[in-house]
Amino acid sequence: MWSCLVFQLLGSFGDNGVIRFAEIIMNILAFIPLGVYICMLKAPWSFVKKLLIIVGLTFVFEIIQFIFAIGRADITDVFSNTLGGIIGIGIYALFSKALKGRTNKVISVLAAVFTILVLLLIALLLVSHRWVIIK
Repeated sequence: MWSCLVFQLLGSFGDNGVIRFAEIIMNILAFIPLGVYICMLKAPWSFVKKLLIIVGLTFVFEIIQFIFAIGRADITDVFSNTLGGIIGIGIYALFSKALKGRTNKVISVLAAVFTILVLLLIALLLVSHRWVIIK
């Protein structure tokens, strides 16, 4: 019983106790856009204020995940999500230096393109999954 509880709290570890790096990387990648979007919406805010928003939102997600028993909630997710947000802030800073006043416009176009690509990928997965079920 206790081992089951312990493994639920260790979300980035597999049932055999091995670290699942793929999950950590996915958490980092999932929060990069948040850092970019916070910079787009609240550029004059300080780095610390942006970071507090990212950490706060991460804690909210983990608390909701724990309350509703959706997946595994753990502190590793908080760290990896926060790192993803920081990377997003860094990416926005690099774009700002390179593109000057056109940063938001370029990022908006890139976000639209990536959104369309993701929607097409989801549609493809759904169609291929449906084809497998029918077959």
